[in-house]
Amino acid sequence: MKNFEKYRPGYFTPPMDISQMEWPKKDHIEKAPMWCSVDLRDGNQALVVPMSLSEKLEFFQYLVSLGFKEIEIGFPAASETEYEFTRTLIEKNLIPDDVTVQVLTQSRKHIIDKTFEALRGAKRAIVHLYNSTSFAQRQQVFRASEEEIIQIARDGAVLMNEYAAKFPETKFQFEYSPESFTGTEIEFAERICNEVIDIWQPTANNKVIINLPATVQMSMPHVYANQIEYMSKHLHNRENVLISLHPHNDRGTGVADAELGLLAGGDRIEGTLFGNGERTGNVDIITIAMNMFTHGVDPCLDFSNMPEVVEKYEEYTGMHVDPRQPYGGELVFAAFSGSHQDAISKGMKWREETDPNRWTVPYLPIDPHDVGRAYDGDVIRINSQSGKGGVAYILEHNFGYAIPKNMMSEVGYMMKDISDKSHEELSPEEIFEAFKTEYINDFSPIDITDASFSHFSSTKDDNEVYGVRMRAVIDGQTYNLEAEGNGRLDAVSNALRKTEYHFDYKFITYSEHAISADSNSKAAAYVCIADEKDNYYWGVGTHADIILASVNALVSALNRMNKRIHFVK
Repeated sequence: MKNFEKYRPGYFTPPMDISQMEWPKKDHIEKAPMWCSVDLRDGNQALVVPMSLSEKLEFFQYLVSLGFKEIEIGFPAASETEYEFTRTLIEKNLIPDDVTVQVLTQSRKHIIDKTFEALRGAKRAIVHLYNSTSFAQRQQVFRASEEEIIQIARDGAVLMNEYAAKFPETKFQFEYSPESFTGTEIEFAERICNEVIDIWQPTANNKVIINLPATVQMSMPHVYANQIEYMSKHLHNRENVLISLHPHNDRGTGVADAELGLLAGGDRIEGTLFGNGERTGNVDIITIAMNMFTHGVDPCLDFSNMPEVVEKYEEYTGMHVDPRQPYGGELVFAAFSGSHQDAISKGMKWREETDPNRWTVPYLPIDPHDVGRAYDGDVIRINSQSGKGGVAYILEHNFGYAIPKNMMSEVGYMMKDISDKSHEELSPEEIFEAFKTEYINDFSPIDITDASFSHFSSTKDDNEVYGVRMRAVIDGQTYNLEAEGNGRLDAVSNALRKTEYHFDYKFITYSEHAISADSNSKAAAYVCIADEKDNYYWGVGTHADIILASVNALVSALNRMNKRIHFVK
């Protein structure tokens, strides 16, 4: 691409000795951070059509049900809807006692005034003050010096102290953001944050939140983490300061920024469901939380019904969750690849047999059941790229047919061919219908309508003889036949050979099982025969009687063989 020369790494961080950093020595997040949903502010302002008052009220209550204890409800001084929303929540007592609402304000007197007025009567509230501090904003937008920018922050901090004193019924907590932190020289960010901290004088019972946003992502995630650790080590009164992270996703690494930032000293995350927000969005809280979950850490948010979360998000925002969105997308658990399907199927069986309390299934970092998804419709998906293991998994777990290993390839290729010709994915129902049509209880043109068996054992040797009396219908003609053999199916075969038709085949394999554990369930039998050229033909039989199921399986195999050899015209 042309014009790349006009870009450069846009972070303002002095060279740091990585050996002095503590965060690279950690390999996982040990506990959930404090979560603050900004869906109703950041997320809402990014919508083409912002939410109505009623939609915001419903969304707020849903966020509470998911477990959020801090929710940024808006910018009350920015619009009448935002102001009215804040007042409605307070006046109708819709804020639970364990939930704190947060509002945003610029460092301007008339805006701060209206912000505190909007919060009148609230039990608890976080007031989030911000002003932009980046080099580019100072130079191009405000055309102001460092001292002038610091004075804006000081003035706002002092005003907030004064206004909070006017509303003693509300327990206020203050938050400050050096907006566009990632484009701010790190020493300047340190200085302006400490100026604000010194004015607010945080205590153990009323900590100050310092929010360090990647308002625009300008660096690789490890650089952001270095910035966070630097600030963590240089903020005044650190034990009474909460470091909040607010990454956007311009470089597609919002989650990585947040996770490394937590390792580097972050205490709190501001983000949205599915990463909705300006430009490429905010950090996706669902992904961060579920990433923790997969490491055995309780995220303290409830995403156990992910389909509902998707439905509610799409309803309130008018946005759509991408099919490949981590954890929530329609296809994130779907395996179309044959090798993936085979590994998942074997992994599930291994888990059931050995350690059902631990999750180590290949290709599935999380048990779909833990987020309200199902194996049958969500994991194994069949199309022209699928393999034998996936088809076998669908037939067994959805319909109870444990097809023999040697049969899997033939059935798998048949399904691939159907999908390839239709250019569509096959549903479990379509798979079973194709399987049934091709293999199960095929009684034309050969049918055995009745069979009874006798068993003879010699007292002189180990030979056993089975006798059969049966009625067969072949090409519309009825035959009453009797024969003996060394097994029931061998006796049936010998009886068929007494007709004028040329039944020339040999048995390859036979297996059987109950289709379900129910005492009244049917049995399934699988028979494979081979013609004189060693071409294999599988048949499947079902019946309440396992013996008759095996007869039906043989008949089905013979009818499939007849389609190729035509020994019955």
